[in-house]
Amino acid sequence: MKLIIKFFAEITIKSPQVRKRFVSQLRKNLKVLLKPIDPDLRMAGNWDSLEIITGDDPALQARVIERLQNTPGINHIHEVREHELGTLEELADLCVARFAEQLRGKTFAVRCKRIGKHPFSSTDVNRQLGARLMAESGAAGVSLKDPDVEIQLEIRQQRVFLIQTRHEGIGGFPLGTMEPVLSLMSGGFDSTVASYQMLQRGILPHFVFFNLGGRAHELGVRQVAHYLWEKYAASHRLRFISVPFEGVVAEILQNVDNSQMGVVLKRMMLRAASRIAQRRGFQALVTGEAIAQVSSQTLPNLAAIDEACDTLVLRPLITTSKTEIIRTARRIGTEAFSASMPEYCGVISVSPDIHTNMRKVTAAEAGFDFSVLDDAIEQMTSTDCCDLELELEGSEVETVEQALAGQVVLDVRHPDEQEANPLVLEGVEVQAVPFYQLNSRFAELDPGRAYLLYCEKGVMSQLHAQYLLDRGHDNVRVLRLPRR
Repeated sequence: MKLIIKFFAEITIKSPQVRKRFVSQLRKNLKVLLKPIDPDLRMAGNWDSLEIITGDDPALQARVIERLQNTPGINHIHEVREHELGTLEELADLCVARFAEQLRGKTFAVRCKRIGKHPFSSTDVNRQLGARLMAESGAAGVSLKDPDVEIQLEIRQQRVFLIQTRHEGIGGFPLGTMEPVLSLMSGGFDSTVASYQMLQRGILPHFVFFNLGGRAHELGVRQVAHYLWEKYAASHRLRFISVPFEGVVAEILQNVDNSQMGVVLKRMMLRAASRIAQRRGFQALVTGEAIAQVSSQTLPNLAAIDEACDTLVLRPLITTSKTEIIRTARRIGTEAFSASMPEYCGVISVSPDIHTNMRKVTAAEAGFDFSVLDDAIEQMTSTDCCDLELELEGSEVETVEQALAGQVVLDVRHPDEQEANPLVLEGVEVQAVPFYQLNSRFAELDPGRAYLLYCEKGVMSQLHAQYLLDRGHDNVRVLRLPRR
């Protein structure tokens, strides 16, 4: 199979020197990504596209296409059939043989792109092929504005490519063409989408996670960070940095005025992230903040947060609605991870100040012991995303494949999932307790009974079970039903 890779449009308008560098980086990235899939794969390139020839195995071909679709720098991919260029009459014969049956009863248009010197123009090709196809295919007619079928072909010098299928890519710039950054990752919708948008622009976002919720929270964030790396950035090494922030949160709860807690927590995170970035040569920090989404994200509060460090802070979602953020998460495949992430607010102000200023913030931080922040930074851990453990090490959560009489199964899926696919177990009590209600409602349940947490993939249930177990509830297990 031959594939023609078309570059993101913004690459093609760069200066010749920059364009050459971007294309060279994309080639390097593709070699890293595709050779493990198909060692016999061949790649060639020219000024405006790359050509890839794969083996004949359909499964490998599908994997190659999927990888290309998720590689930054690629606008779209064409599956093509290649032929030697003969006369226009011979080209028309090829198109009739290939497309005539497909056009029966439909409107169509012929689109030809031509590169090189030829005794005919692209318009000549469109007209002659269109006339032959109209006469011999039984088509309903020609429609240049809104055809049912587009016949696309490219003529490059003395070669013809008949385009069979077009696969859309994610666009953007090739990874490695921009400087690395440090992305503050909570695992929720906002930070995950913000990190993806950095990847899409050719920026390598290494991840820093401030752990407020124990081992269970870190498990979920590791999984979404690993997913982003593996799906969109596996051509490069990305680091996952974890900073234990429970002590910082405790210090804020004890010594910071309630109305300033949210802003102060964000300032402590930026201070820590900035110091880590400076040590490791990262050029900027990335957050998922969107204006006025929560109380700490008003303009006065963001200004006070930014004052905590000198490092450039990028906020790609600053004017994006939550609906659009969730829609993007669904499209890129991170919605399930983010939706199942517990809300560890750490510091929740009863009456948060939405119009703070530096005088208030300085006064609020006056009693904070900054050695606690220093200790947290020194205790950070750093791991390559490719080496992340995606199961809890030494986890005490027991996983069972069958519920027994007397046990209670807690279905922690989203209500929409519960409604679409109800969980019914013969002889076993099932209670619907969505994950976002579990922590508050679990204390109301009978402590003398055993509870099995259930979700479709087993990730969300294990995360929440570990959270409960870490807080002394030893009557919790995970139910993972065998796949049918």
